[in-house]
Amino acid sequence: MKTCGTYDDVNLILRLYEIRREAKLREARQWFAASFHAKTLDEWTKVCPPGSDENAYFRMVVTYWEMVASFVAGGVLQQDLFFKSGRELLFCWVRLSPMLAAYRETIKDPTAYENLEEVANKYIEWWSASAPEAYEAFAARVGTAPKK
Repeated sequence: MKTCGTYDDVNLILRLYEIRREAKLREARQWFAASFHAKTLDEWTKVCPPGSDENAYFRMVVTYWEMVASFVAGGVLQQDLFFKSGRELLFCWVRLSPMLAAYRETIKDPTAYENLEEVANKYIEWWSASAPEAYEAFAARVGTAPKK
């Protein structure tokens, strides 16, 4: 059963959009979209060396979407309402997911970005229910489709 979004949900979505318009995050998101295509940890290290602006951009984008996903996973933000306007979360997931298992193993933290993974998988299910081929087409456009 779907639950309705509330005015608080709408206000949170609008606030999250405002944050995305902040100059530094916008710069990081632009870099991520244009330049982050790493599929392995070695590629990630080359694209985002520790201490570099690129590493900071990567962390800014991925932790932003992890934070947003935590709101959805924790029930603070109504899932269906978010899914109608939050496709950039899936963009981040498609780009991050190929190297995530190796990253988790390297840092010895199997919970790294778990909210992002959980919400992305729910989003894929939600989207696939109404448009069965849309996610695969989207993932092919922006990167390699992650394994569920």
